[in-house]
Amino acid sequence: MPPVGKPIEIHAGFRFVVQVDNINTAAFTECTLPRLQVETEDIKEGGLNAYIHRLPVRVNAGTVTLKHGVTKSDELLNWYLQVLQGQIKNATRNVTLIIFDSTRKVQIAQWAFNQAYPIRWGGPTLRTGDSAVAIEELELAHRGFTVV
Repeated sequence: MPPVGKPIEIHAGFRFVVQVDNINTAAFTECTLPRLQVETEDIKEGGLNAYIHRLPVRVNAGTVTLKHGVTKSDELLNWYLQVLQGQIKNATRNVTLIIFDSTRKVQIAQWAFNQAYPIRWGGPTLRTGDSAVAIEELELAHRGFTVV
């Protein structure tokens, strides 16, 4: 908790950069960080009817979702196709998300996702009467992350 009288810093969520190893042509417009959840096991104790013991089992680290406008580059789709072809080891990348302050010079937070690989690719919705940007979506699984 901050000292009394010191304002709490809150930062906008649109000043961010996503870095993916070996992929340099994607500028992401949206990133959804994973939801962390602790899986539990319920233990019912005989004679104790007031509550159930809920014990932690493991942490589900969730997935990361990246969105960006469709470009001529097919690097992200090719990354996903590596997984479809069973080349998981070759498809793993380190993915880093960095949030900046309003000046884009000071780093506020950084998440590093280890050995990430795409598990879902979604193409854009195309409509003749729509003038919106065509958005490509990529969902990533990972093997843990660190907060820097």
